[in-house]
Amino acid sequence: MTTIIGRRAHLLGTALGTLTLLSACAVGPDYERPSAAVTPAYKEAGVTPVAFAAPPVPGDDGWRPAAPGQAEAGPWWTVFNDPVLDGLMRRVEVDNQSLKAAEAAYRQAKALSDQARSAFFPILSASGGADRVGAVGSGNRNVSGTGVSRSGTPVTTYDAGLGASWAPDLWGRIRRSVESNDANLQASAADLAAARLSAQAQLATAYVRFRVADERKALLERAIAAYRQSLEIARNRHAVGTATLADVFTAETQVRSTESQLVALGVQRAQFEHAMAVLVGQAPAAFALAPAPLTAAVPAIPPGVPSALLERRPDIAAAERQMAQANAQIGIAESAWYPDVVLSGSLTNSATILPRLLQAPTALWAVGAQVAQTLFDGGTRTAEVELRRAVFDQSVAQYRQTVLTAFQEVEDQLAAQRILAQQAAVQDDAVRLAREAERLTLNQYRAGTLPYSSVLTAQTAALSDEESALSVRQSRLLAAVLLLQALGGTPPNF
Repeated sequence: MTTIIGRRAHLLGTALGTLTLLSACAVGPDYERPSAAVTPAYKEAGVTPVAFAAPPVPGDDGWRPAAPGQAEAGPWWTVFNDPVLDGLMRRVEVDNQSLKAAEAAYRQAKALSDQARSAFFPILSASGGADRVGAVGSGNRNVSGTGVSRSGTPVTTYDAGLGASWAPDLWGRIRRSVESNDANLQASAADLAAARLSAQAQLATAYVRFRVADERKALLERAIAAYRQSLEIARNRHAVGTATLADVFTAETQVRSTESQLVALGVQRAQFEHAMAVLVGQAPAAFALAPAPLTAAVPAIPPGVPSALLERRPDIAAAERQMAQANAQIGIAESAWYPDVVLSGSLTNSATILPRLLQAPTALWAVGAQVAQTLFDGGTRTAEVELRRAVFDQSVAQYRQTVLTAFQEVEDQLAAQRILAQQAAVQDDAVRLAREAERLTLNQYRAGTLPYSSVLTAQTAALSDEESALSVRQSRLLAAVLLLQALGGTPPNF
């Protein structure tokens, strides 16, 4: 008896060892991160990248191995030194509904990853029950096999059982599934970071536009005050006969036209305020910001080296993880060519007395294995493998396009920063000259050497140049926001 048990244990151990060796294999390609276009420096940062010159090595297409990561973005908006903006950003992190949805999607991906990993383990089950059996009627009846005593007295039968099943991961299908779901989880984490960065950039953009609207309102109010002084001069000169009534009407028209612009500006300001309310998770009716001057200065933002962009941008990290997920799906598809093996075992017992349920010598056990293999499917598995390979190739192209788009966005904003800085210097000179021309023209009108039309022209030009200067300042601030977003939310210490 001992010899038989020993032989069975040896056979069982041999079988388990064989399954373990088989489980060490995983069909399908192992993931290798594709290359990405990485240049030594940004073109618009003032250094011409080597990649834009002739390739130093024949066949070199400018694509290099890269290792996208996901560096945590810091409070990049603090470079604007605005406490109100800082407070709004904290509310975005807590109350923005798009971020809540992205966080819920991340938790879904985490649950799917845990679910896939659970397939490594066996499934255990237990059952139990009790039946009360009796005969209907009386008399001599054959109750054999019914569970009823020959005297007709009802009998209670108890039963209990244990079961186990396990599908060993012989071909790596479960491992590939875990790889796929883990990659999806990491992509979801990157998507959450991208959603956070996008919401922050949207809030910063709306805030800048809101404060510029306040600045434009103050500018128009100053212009209206100056125009009213010109109107008073025209009226006084008309009263003494040195100006025509047309001068008075022209001056008054200028005042009313500018007041109309001031009223229309309220629409834009209200819309920017409503946009900020939604971004911080609040109803527009319950949100308001008091007018304040635009104190933010245009920050100097060094872009760093292009390779660092792959570690900062969450959308690049998400695209790279989607490639890994697609690669694992190829292995899952290829595992369908191999048979499925399921090991199972059970132990059952029954008794008419509950205490004997676990002691009765009549317990039954069973151990078995099932093997299933699809012999013909009309090409379904072949098509599935080809589909998954095509999906992977698509994800590679999308990843590389994401990288190229990221570099484009950085280059665009670097160019915008450089060119807008030049424009701002020229526009500031234009404002200075326009204000001086306005002052001289108004003095000459007072002296009666110029008509009021000259004053109107000078004042209109001065206001237009000041508005243009404000627009350039807004564009520079927005370019800074977009550059920080394009860099993946660079920390303030760079």
